[in-house]
Amino acid sequence: MKKINLEIKALSPLAIGRQKPGGNISEAETYIPGSVIRGAVASQILKEANQEIQEGDDFHKLFLSENPAIFQNAYPAMIQRRTKPQLQVTVLPSTVLSSKTKPGFKSKLNYGVFDTLIDRFCADSYSHIYDPNCPGDGGRVDTFTGFYSQIDGKYYSHSTSNRLLTRVGINRRRATSEERVLYSIEVLNESKEQKKQFVIYTSVILVPDDLLDSLHTFIDNHQDNFRLGGSSSRGLGKVKITAKKQSDIKSNVDSRIHQFNQKLHTRWNEWGNIFGEVYKIPKNRIYFTVDLQADAILNENWRRTTVISEIMLQQLTGVNDPSLQLYTAYSSYEYRSGWNSAWGLMKDVELVTNRGGVYLFSTENKDLWLKPWEDLEIYGIGDRTSEGFGQVQICNEFHSVFREEAV
Repeated sequence: MKKINLEIKALSPLAIGRQKPGGNISEAETYIPGSVIRGAVASQILKEANQEIQEGDDFHKLFLSENPAIFQNAYPAMIQRRTKPQLQVTVLPSTVLSSKTKPGFKSKLNYGVFDTLIDRFCADSYSHIYDPNCPGDGGRVDTFTGFYSQIDGKYYSHSTSNRLLTRVGINRRRATSEERVLYSIEVLNESKEQKKQFVIYTSVILVPDDLLDSLHTFIDNHQDNFRLGGSSSRGLGKVKITAKKQSDIKSNVDSRIHQFNQKLHTRWNEWGNIFGEVYKIPKNRIYFTVDLQADAILNENWRRTTVISEIMLQQLTGVNDPSLQLYTAYSSYEYRSGWNSAWGLMKDVELVTNRGGVYLFSTENKDLWLKPWEDLEIYGIGDRTSEGFGQVQICNEFHSVFREEAV
């Protein structure tokens, strides 16, 4: 698989809705789902095609084959006081906390953000309750979620803003406004409120090697023609997509695993110095986390689940490892649906595990897992990964940020 980096500039409001089952209000997403990008690219290809789609052609390979292209979610990438978007935007783990009254990365107004996964693991092992307070004022803390990036050791938060657009219904027979028909659409803003700066999102398409050049060329030639989300006939969803090829997919998963285990052993010894060492962590066991970077559709024994079990992980990766052990899982769920433009029908309602979920494992066979770890980061986990679901990262580096080192 090769990689195409996408930079999506919003030129008009984006109606990227997420319909809650049983509700009549469509809320706007905080990002652009991979399924929306996938649908826009497929629609444009079909519009430009001069022949019917046949099995084995490029379109079939990209969208309908057993190993289709993977369209990852597009997350907001702009930072205030900076003119260039960040290519590497990551989802904060669900184990991250910040001040309840002044949440956010450390600044003159905020007390900082820190992770609790390793400390919670140590506290459970030492049979102690871990209830941290704010490192700044000793106050209460709460979960801190969202997107972030790191530049020169400093952390920045990424987010979007939205607004309601009120529209009037049109009488189709008279082509005039319909009396007492008024509705509102929640949309993502196309620019920052203060500086009138365009909002930019970054995404990645993982594409088969032989289709890299053709897909890159197509996107580059039609970068102003794509429309994302709904209500495009009303002037919404206009974007400019810039594509850049990246032939090599480099992985630093081994170094992240090494750093995570170093931090865990150091922290374990610090807990032992305070409360008396219960037992020593076996040196032959390697600890690692699976961090969800996108919502995931997980199932085990034909039933939906929000937990990645040992058996499930082995089945997904094809690794037979009796030493694999799951220690803890931090996850939550929601329901997702959508609209299939090709069929003109609603998509099935899916139970999804929310992005940010964290699963802590250990194994005695590191060599068995090096390649599967890299594959997990490329191909994802669960169902509908080609639409952006199930994107994961092994050992998110934020797990090494402790309370006394809040950033």
